Amino acid sequence: MNNKKKELGKGIRALLANIETQEVENPVELVKDLTHTIAFLPIDSIETNPNQPRKEFDPVSLSELSESLKVHGLIQPVTVRRMGADKFQIISGERRYRASKLAGLKEIPAYIRIADDQEILEMALVENIQRKDLNPLEVAFTYQRLLDECNLTHEALAVRVAKDRSTVTNFLRLIKLPPEIQTALKSQELSMGHARALAGVEDPLKMIFLFHQIRDKGMSVRESENLIRTYQLPKEKPTRARTEVDYDLRRVQNELSKSMETRVEIKQSAQGKGHITIHFSDTNDLNRILDLLEK
Repeated sequence: MNNKKKELGKGIRALLANIETQEVENPVELVKDLTHTIAFLPIDSIETNPNQPRKEFDPVSLSELSESLKVHGLIQPVTVRRMGADKFQIISGERRYRASKLAGLKEIPAYIRIADDQEILEMALVENIQRKDLNPLEVAFTYQRLLDECNLTHEALAVRVAKDRSTVTNFLRLIKLPPEIQTALKSQELSMGHARALAGVEDPLKMIFLFHQIRDKGMSVRESENLIRTYQLPKEKPTRARTEVDYDLRRVQNELSKSMETRVEIKQSAQGKGHITIHFSDTNDLNRILDLLEK
C-alpha cells in the first residue's frame, strides 16, 4: 500500500512539474489527468480556503467523523488546487480535512485541480449546497452568491445546481423575507413550504401578520396557503343596486321566518339565481309547514 502511495505521489509531482516548466503539449489532457488522479498529500501542506462559504463546523460531528477516520482512514478525497511549491488550498472537503487533522492523520487523499479564483469559489459553493444539513436560507444565500460573485444568470445557476429554474427562484425569494420570518425559518419554527407561501405576499406588514397567524395557530402548509389566498383576494365593493337587493332579500327572509315560525334563508347570486331554505325541527314541524304552504 505504501509503495502504491509513493508511486501515485511521484506521478502527481511529474504532472505538476510539467506545469512549472511549461512542457505540456496538451494542457486540456493534463487538467483531466489531475482531476481524476488521487494524490496522497501531507496534511500540513494543505490550507483552508478563505472564501469557503461554510464558516461553522459542528464540533460533535467533527469529533465523531475523526474517530471513524482513525479506524478507516479518509475514503472520500478532498479537492485542492496548487498554491506553490508543495502548498495546496482546499476547494471542497474542508470538514473532512478538519476531521483528518483531529484524527492525527499525516496525509490524506486529494484530487488536484487547476482553476482560477472564480472557478474555485463556484465549485466550493456548488458543493456546499449539495449538503443535506443546510437550512433553506443557507441554500438561498449560496444561490445569491453564485449569482453575484460568479456572474451567473438564473438559467445558468439552475443548470449548475441541477434544479428547475422555478426551484431556484423560490429559494431566492426567501432572501426578501423580513428578518423575523427568516429567523423562524432558520430555527425550523417555519418550514420551507410556509415560507414560500408567505414570500408571495407583497405587503411586508400583511406578511408579518399572516406569519403570526400561521405560527400561533400551528397551521399546516395547505391551511397557510388557503389563509394567504383569502387575504390576497381583492375586496369587492358592494354597489348601491346590490345593497338594495340584499336589503330586500333580508326583509322577505325575515317576513317568511316570522309567518312560518321557523328559520328561512334566502340566497341569491349576482346573476339573480338563488334558493330558499326552510328549516324544520321534526316530522310534525315539517307537516305544519307543508300545511302552511298548501294554504
